[in-house]
Amino acid sequence: MATDELVVPELLPVPEPSDSLISTQALPMLSTLHCDPEALPFPEQSLDLVLLPHTLERAVDPHLALAEVARVLRPEGRVVIVGLNPTSAWALRQRAGRMRQGMGLKRSPLFLPPEGEFIGYWRARDWLRLLGFEIEHGQFGCWRLPVQSPTWLQRLAWMDRLGEHWWPVLGASYIMVAVKRVPGMRLVGLKRRALKGQRAAAPAVAGRRALKE
Repeated sequence: MATDELVVPELLPVPEPSDSLISTQALPMLSTLHCDPEALPFPEQSLDLVLLPHTLERAVDPHLALAEVARVLRPEGRVVIVGLNPTSAWALRQRAGRMRQGMGLKRSPLFLPPEGEFIGYWRARDWLRLLGFEIEHGQFGCWRLPVQSPTWLQRLAWMDRLGEHWWPVLGASYIMVAVKRVPGMRLVGLKRRALKGQRAAAPAVAGRRALKE
């Protein structure tokens, strides 16, 4: 009588835990999603946070890109925007470089990448408010002159200390955090309990009616 033999597959040894197995490098490119900011491939109200690091400056339609952010964010979701300030020394040097190139001086390099348009802080803020966002935090930064020498950057460090106090809106960059607000949302926490207490303290009007015998 023939019997079937049970074949046990050979198991590969499991490596011992090691710090060398922990990687802080970026994920492979196969897991990276590249898309246009004007057409985000996400369902409506599916994300809690959207980061836009210099995204509006390179977008074909910055206002449409923000509208897409409003579409995919959940209520109370946040968007973080990092942009370059058009009223700064960096923007002035960039415009001067474009002017020199327009005059035929092609060898004159630009200080910043040639693509994109500067989107100002106040302009982005107004667009967000029209889309139902509330600005939670906004701050300018980097008041040093647009130089590339590390030595001169170190010498101009005092400009960052004074610029934040004396000319804060002239920083080369800005960061903005906005929250998506939805009208008619349910109140929670202390504010809700305070409103409930006000209703309980409101005077009530009662009416009497004589009963027929």
